[in-house]
Amino acid sequence: MSIKVGDRIPQATLNVLRDGVQAVTTDEIFKGKKVVLFSVPGAFTPTCSAKHLPGYVQHYEAFRERGIEVACTAVNDAFVMAAWAKAQDVPAGLHMLADGNGAFAKALGLVLDASGFGMGLRSQRFALYAEDGVVKLLQVEAPGEFKVSSAEAMLAALG
Repeated sequence: MSIKVGDRIPQATLNVLRDGVQAVTTDEIFKGKKVVLFSVPGAFTPTCSAKHLPGYVQHYEAFRERGIEVACTAVNDAFVMAAWAKAQDVPAGLHMLADGNGAFAKALGLVLDASGFGMGLRSQRFALYAEDGVVKLLQVEAPGEFKVSSAEAMLAALG
């Protein structure tokens, strides 16, 4: 069953690359904060690199002006996420969270089986807005689409 509006973000540990690989918990990411979290099927993949992440980079300050932190997650390791952040000129405050084994995607109930493309189990493409760890808005893309989880769509939905 997938997460829904009103649910609390599940307890999970993700990784970031800061002086080596560092673990970060969902409590550290969400507790006492307003956060937009978007997820992509994979770093360096076409839609993710050409549209999804660049939109959040472009509109990063618009979220920050509203007091909202921005985080990106993918079923990739911390080294790949850091390299992708560098290649995309991601601002330092935009959190690039590695869900290397897909445990967070599984806990959210938003796993995508991309085995047919040689990618194994990944995260579905989605974006959510949470306040103090409670989901207030959830936008999950239909397979193969990129409409509701973009930075522009999230900004519009947040009003």
